[in-house]
Amino acid sequence: MADAVKISVLVCTYNRAARIGATIESLVTQALPGSPGWEILIVDNNSLDNTRQVLEDFQRRYPGLIRYFLEKQQGISHARNAAIRQARGEILAFIDDDETAEPGWLENLTAALHNGEWAGAGGRVLTPPDFSPPQWLSLKSWFVSGPLASFDRGMNPGQLDDPPFGANMAFRREVFDRCGLFRTDLGRSGKNLISNEDTEFGRRLFAAGLKLRYEPASVTYHPVEENRLRRSYFLHWWFNKGRSDIRELGNPPGTRRLFGIPLGLFRAVAWSAARWMVSVSESQRFSYKVETWNCVGQLAESYLQARRRT
Repeated sequence: MADAVKISVLVCTYNRAARIGATIESLVTQALPGSPGWEILIVDNNSLDNTRQVLEDFQRRYPGLIRYFLEKQQGISHARNAAIRQARGEILAFIDDDETAEPGWLENLTAALHNGEWAGAGGRVLTPPDFSPPQWLSLKSWFVSGPLASFDRGMNPGQLDDPPFGANMAFRREVFDRCGLFRTDLGRSGKNLISNEDTEFGRRLFAAGLKLRYEPASVTYHPVEENRLRRSYFLHWWFNKGRSDIRELGNPPGTRRLFGIPLGLFRAVAWSAARWMVSVSESQRFSYKVETWNCVGQLAESYLQARRRT
């Protein structure tokens, strides 16, 4: 491996001792043309299981390639920001600690980022090939991609119009110097499902006039754990997505409010709840129920923010 590190692969982990081994095995076999120097940087975000022992074993097996350190400040954004500060590469690639990467993932994801035309790139995040959803869940439904962490914009590469997901994305280091790091009031921390830290960062880059590329040949597989296939998980996820959206974007100024909550949110909750109650189709009923939970999450976060201001 060359001395100068060109690419850093950043993996933030929390209590994934049973899964992170498969992630690392899919990374160490990645090949890059011209053999540029690269590294795998793993951040342990206060894991309570035997993650440290697993990672130290991998360090011994792959000396010089894998680095490991502990970030005590809890939360995915804190862990990612710490990894960015520690990384040596000019290009920083991100993958989740329970994913596996296809051969060629890293090469395809970073190929267009060397000349400065593109600020970053995102690839496809797919469910495992053997995944079979329950009858009540359609993979074509609008509310599925977030809870299952799937991102697929088809097979044609080109410019992205929406931000990539943190499970498969890469950026030039200079982008963080220019636009800042991930917002630490967003992103998962422990068991909470507050999100948007990755998409908020992408929207910040768009606002700065930077271009992000879509690389469909860069593929990772995100497992679907049993708990994610419960209706309660989808409802909990979308409730927190509503909270995350308000936390990120706030409410439009000048709107009439009650207890700090825009009146339009009360109408949105009532309208989506009414459609949930009267729908005959099971899948449609659940879709409207998810929409209702999302609106209630927005309402709850609006109220909490108003309380904090006073």
